[in-house]
Amino acid sequence: MAKLILSMDGLVLKEIPLTKERTTVGRKPHNDIQIDNLAVSGEHAVIVTILNDSFLEDLGSTNGTLVNGNTVKKHFLQNNDVVELGKYKLKYIAEPGAAQPAEKADFEKTMVLRPSAMRAAAEQAKAMAAGGAQPLAAEAARVAALQAVGTAAQSAGLAAKPAGAPAPAAVAAPRPGQPLGAIQIISGASAGKELELTKPLTTLGKPGVQVAVLTRRPQGYFITHVEGANQPSVNGNAIGTAPCALKDHDLIELAGVKMEFFIKA
Repeated sequence: MAKLILSMDGLVLKEIPLTKERTTVGRKPHNDIQIDNLAVSGEHAVIVTILNDSFLEDLGSTNGTLVNGNTVKKHFLQNNDVVELGKYKLKYIAEPGAAQPAEKADFEKTMVLRPSAMRAAAEQAKAMAAGGAQPLAAEAARVAALQAVGTAAQSAGLAAKPAGAPAPAAVAAPRPGQPLGAIQIISGASAGKELELTKPLTTLGKPGVQVAVLTRRPQGYFITHVEGANQPSVNGNAIGTAPCALKDHDLIELAGVKMEFFIKA
């Protein structure tokens, strides 16, 4: 289990295991990690932990949050990272055996990290488990979390895991008898490109503008709005806040890009 080591001026004050999905840090008493110092804001930062991965987000603090000496707003925590809050330091110690290959770590460090999107993705993975995908639920939650904070693909604005990044075969494999869906880009610089929807969850859009997730469930494919002032549209109609079931040849518009969902034969 990953943990944080709180210290000041080299003196270790306490160790905090990251047992919760959200661990808040701040001066006010309701925080999980309370630091009673005027340099620390009332609600300073939050650490979101999903399986073996932890993500730090500054909550608009007055004095900012530093990681390894650099001011950050959002940061994917890695073993031995040091978070600085005024005179206090939080050293992140990853779970033993959770070290990642260098190429995977490099990829994840470039992500636009959005804990709110991760939480929505995790809920999607839980919904899949309730729908009959329980043996894959834990791995699906991890895949969903990592995909949900992915950067948009450079030309089409599609946030998806690069081809070289590892994906467990058990998760990517289609369920027996379940038709395979895909989307084809029909506008923009990447018009004509096709993306097969083999994973339990695929994140689409432009972080900071509009983001949605396409979820593959036993009942079929669903699109859910995650981020942005406006919801994506399906066949010209905004999808609202609830998951929207997709049908063959539905037209989706997301972050200024038009695409067609279809079932592959």
